[in-house]
Amino acid sequence: MPYLIGLTGQTGAGKTLVGGLLARHGCEVIDCDQISREIYLPGSPVLEKIVKRFGNDILRPDGSLDRAALAHKAFATEKDVAALNAITHPAIYQISFGRAQRAMQEGRHAVLDAAALFESNGDLICHFSIAVVAPKEVRLGRILARDDITEQAAKERMAAQKEDSFYTNRADYVIRNYPPFVLEEELQPVFAKLNN
Repeated sequence: MPYLIGLTGQTGAGKTLVGGLLARHGCEVIDCDQISREIYLPGSPVLEKIVKRFGNDILRPDGSLDRAALAHKAFATEKDVAALNAITHPAIYQISFGRAQRAMQEGRHAVLDAAALFESNGDLICHFSIAVVAPKEVRLGRILARDDITEQAAKERMAAQKEDSFYTNRADYVIRNYPPFVLEEELQPVFAKLNN
């Protein structure tokens, strides 16, 4: 029986890496962040709603979204984060669930890679969920190495997310992605479930 799996965790924890390992194990990984880029394309009704809420200065001169400008505004307060989520989550999940259903109809496990899996209640339709965790200092280093942002911007992004316990208390599987833990070993219980 194909599973629908929720994959989440804080920025810099390593969801993408875990998703890659699950893909190698035969899962169809649906990247909700990539879908969010699709719904932000110029002319999109979602982008129009975001501009109405956060202002025209989140757009580049060509009408495309300036993600850094949006992040600066949207991650400023919990109220702003909630406003952004209320606009984007329904559209993202409609697309992602459609892709997941197609994969499962083809007999493959589907993974929803979603940073806001629990906040949006996306986990409620999943057979099980996985949370990837790492200490703050490890995540900060990864974000600075990965993204072209300042340390302050990275810390603001991190501060906009929940504490570790929010993820670890809700997830069916907690994957520790930092030394001395070995990622492939951490995932063995998940692989065993997928092989049943």
